[in-house]
Amino acid sequence: MQIRDTRYVRTLDGAYIAYQVAGEGPIDLAWGFDFTGNVDLAWEWPVTGPLLRALAASCRLILHDRRGTGLSSRNVAAPNLETRVSDLRLVLDEVGAECPVLGGINEAGAPNVMLAATEPQRVRSIVWLEPFPRVVWAPDFPWGVSHNYVEREERSLNLWGTNQYGEAWAEAEAAAGLVLSPEQRLMAGVMSRHTATPDMARELDYIWYETDVRAVLPSVQAPTLLVPRKRYPRKVDVATYVASLIPHATVTPVSGDFGPDDIEEVVRVIHPFLGLEPRPPELETVLATVLFTDIVGSTHKQAALGDHAWKKLVEHHHEMVRDALTRWHGVENDTAGDGFYATFDGPARAIRCALEITERVRDLGIQIRAGIHTGECELIDGKAAGLTVSIGARIAAHAAASEVLVSQTVKDLVAGSGFSFQDRGKRKLAGVPDRWRLYRVALSDSRS
Repeated sequence: MQIRDTRYVRTLDGAYIAYQVAGEGPIDLAWGFDFTGNVDLAWEWPVTGPLLRALAASCRLILHDRRGTGLSSRNVAAPNLETRVSDLRLVLDEVGAECPVLGGINEAGAPNVMLAATEPQRVRSIVWLEPFPRVVWAPDFPWGVSHNYVEREERSLNLWGTNQYGEAWAEAEAAAGLVLSPEQRLMAGVMSRHTATPDMARELDYIWYETDVRAVLPSVQAPTLLVPRKRYPRKVDVATYVASLIPHATVTPVSGDFGPDDIEEVVRVIHPFLGLEPRPPELETVLATVLFTDIVGSTHKQAALGDHAWKKLVEHHHEMVRDALTRWHGVENDTAGDGFYATFDGPARAIRCALEITERVRDLGIQIRAGIHTGECELIDGKAAGLTVSIGARIAAHAAASEVLVSQTVKDLVAGSGFSFQDRGKRKLAGVPDRWRLYRVALSDSRS
């Protein structure tokens, strides 16, 4: 067993992220693990080791354990998608990977496409094995697993960390049409206890089943290689569907199972792709979360206070909003009277910022309303513009006093962030096609 050097980088909130760098190839490739991962043991696990060694032979391979798992800090909250992107970005900065290829299998692709959409200049290209933008069946996603499958997997988590877990996992996979070898079953139990404790495993499972990144995919400008396995037609169909959403995506199925005997074929698919130059986007676009706020009943309040007192109140309001934007890494784009338009690189931060503003301005004797949406924006003079911005403004117009309303897209992207949502039904947004389902945000005590 070759022992590779593991290093740590510390996040702003104090967590330690374990990472490794292997190989000296001309291209940086940051590879993400699926649900189970441990940067030390992954090299020896038959499911992952052969592929990692093949990639490190031709690239500078960058690995890390997501927080709460493997060799990274364990005594932390389960990371949501936004946190995973932040930790990935931190590792890339630490190792000096300015514009790497991002790769991974299954759920590991979610933070990759999120980073590529929000910071397109940071990502050279994407390699996604077995792409799944969401897991559970939905009317517009017929390839998802059934709720019976979810229940079986949840029961298998009662055995997490034991050898029996591998057998239970194999049964759940068999129900989905996947066959695991005896060695894979045994190593699943070993890797499970080296990945996370049972409580963390359950939280990560919950977050993944609640996450849906389909709305992000049209904003991914990086060339993307999608690699499903031919023997599972359902997964080929999913890859084809994902390719229809990503502007510069190609699908190249392989006949093997990503195992030791199949690595040569997988590498033959990946290596030529790694030599591609990223295509410049046709438009200067970026995925952004937009936040709109304004003071409720401002005209009546101004009339009651008088112009001078109202001006002072608005100045205090602006100070509070700007302080919250700074704390949650928001960018002020515009102010119109008593309203703010700001953008964020993650929807969870936008929600927390809106909730903080909502609470703090009560001290001024006023209330605000807020609307949040995530989507692709055109950059005009450095500011986000386009339909996404219009939708965010229209959502805010539907909010009541001290209410933060978000779109379905935002709700899907913040699974595991500690929020609960109350369905406000479908609304017609002025000037925007179709009817949009909106949700009111509230903090959830059970997951905060």
